[in-house]
Amino acid sequence: MTGKVPLFSPGSTVSSALPSYVALCLAVQVHRLASAQFTVTGPDRPITASLGGEAVLPCHLSPRMSAENMELRWFRFKFSAVVHMYRDGQDQYSMQMPEYQGRTELLRDDITNGRVSLKIRYIQPSDNGQYKCFFKSNVSYEEALLELQVADLGSAPAISVEGHQDGGIRVVCQSSGWYPQPKAQWRDLQGQLLPSASENISPEANGLFQTEIAIVLTEESNQKVSCFVRNPRLNQERVSAISIAELFFPKVSPWMVALWVILAVLLPLASYCFWRQHRAKEILRSEMERQKEALRSEMKRQKAEYEAVKELGLTRARSYAVDVTLDPDTASPYLVLSEDQKCVRLEIKRQDLPDNPERFDTCPWVLGAEGFAGGRRYWEVEVGDKPEWDLGVCRESVSRKGWVRLSPEDGYWAMRLWHGEYKACTSPSTPHPVSVRPSRVGILLDYEAGEVSFYNVTDRSHLFTFTGTFSGRLRPYFCPGYNTWGKNAAPLVICPVPAQAGGNLGP
Repeated sequence: MTGKVPLFSPGSTVSSALPSYVALCLAVQVHRLASAQFTVTGPDRPITASLGGEAVLPCHLSPRMSAENMELRWFRFKFSAVVHMYRDGQDQYSMQMPEYQGRTELLRDDITNGRVSLKIRYIQPSDNGQYKCFFKSNVSYEEALLELQVADLGSAPAISVEGHQDGGIRVVCQSSGWYPQPKAQWRDLQGQLLPSASENISPEANGLFQTEIAIVLTEESNQKVSCFVRNPRLNQERVSAISIAELFFPKVSPWMVALWVILAVLLPLASYCFWRQHRAKEILRSEMERQKEALRSEMKRQKAEYEAVKELGLTRARSYAVDVTLDPDTASPYLVLSEDQKCVRLEIKRQDLPDNPERFDTCPWVLGAEGFAGGRRYWEVEVGDKPEWDLGVCRESVSRKGWVRLSPEDGYWAMRLWHGEYKACTSPSTPHPVSVRPSRVGILLDYEAGEVSFYNVTDRSHLFTFTGTFSGRLRPYFCPGYNTWGKNAAPLVICPVPAQAGGNLGP
């Protein structure tokens, strides 16, 4: 009997299916890796921002995917030069460069679609340049390059007459407060460019630029000219004009040579000509003094405008003034409060007070009686010349027992004077040198914005701003110091804010 040969055997089935199985696994793995890949895209043109204003640096993922669980980092010249970092679902400030602390905010309303933006406040000249936004997932990372261009217009050109030069009159145009370097030009009535006698652009102490350009006007040339100072980045300019009368130009008459020959005959005429020339110089000198005075007045006006801008922040903060008192139930046994609950000082001897759960038992601290869960609130504290103090706000739920660390992570947003140094109590702390020692400090809580700002009321300047996200009730926080008894026992005093400044309790 003839046997039949089977078309396949069990062994041959496995060996023939193995290559197909391996290929399928590789395809699945490649698909998984491909699905995890992404690109990061930023704006296709530079972002322009004005000094003192805000800039928003946007980036997004392609294809669209959530970035909630990714690491997001904006940095400058190198990876460790961190401008802002987001990781593990929250902002991370420990690696942030000092010059950006308190000035950045991550806008993540559309983060689930892979779209985020970094806001930078109080723009400075040093913020100008390139940034990189970096996105990192568990399996991949990408970055995009952005450019921030800082620009600002300077003061209106101030024109002055300096005197005679090369048979003409030297006229100088000056302007300051520009960024980046401006372009200065002289033009005639028809808008034609005129050659300048000299031009100088120099940096100012604050990182801005000032320019000075001069021209020599003759009687035969244009006597009415305009000075143009232009910001090439903004493509905007400021203009001033001046007109020089003919009588100011030095005159040389041909018959003056003959005059010396017949001086004895024409002496009266010579005296008259001398008087006329002297008179012209006096008029020119008076005009120069008038223009110099006008320049001084303009500089005073610009200085007054600068002081007004500087004061605007405190003036606005004071419009949210509220009445704050101290809560004796939270006061440490080493603190003594006044009857009106407005003053607190340190006492070396421990008082016999009930150890209730609300009271600080170790740290010489006390909280305000008022708690805030929304809106804007402002109050001022007289610190005088005390060598130590802490001021700020804290969560109502903070621990009251034992030693407590001051940091936003532990529920405190505070500034302190410690060993002669002013610091913002970040983690780690941020030194903050001051030019004028504050004898009174203002605190502004903007709950919805997540900001706590501190002001030097003495010179009306801004000291520092914390940024974050608040939840629950917040209460004012006070510490008169740890070694401020005896001759240093001056109290902290909650001061009334001037009536014309306060009274606005709205958000």
